[in-house]
Amino acid sequence: MVFKVYFQESITQVPVREKTKTVYVEGESVRDVRNKLADHGYNIEFVQAVENDYLEYEQQNEDYKVLEI
Repeated sequence: MVFKVYFQESITQVPVREKTKTVYVEGESVRDVRNKLADHGYNIEFVQAVENDYLEYEQQNEDYKVLEI
């Protein structure tokens, strides 16, 4: 399953919407995705499952790229 992760680049950075970045990660669960990203030093705000029509919509975005971990 593909998950969309909203994050700040630094664990010490306060979440601000304008500075929030996203990345797509394949994993089995939210916990699995968080564990995969634990050593990246991200301040993870939210992890959302992306499937069906929503996944098709996201794949049309030119920035869509699944991070391989």
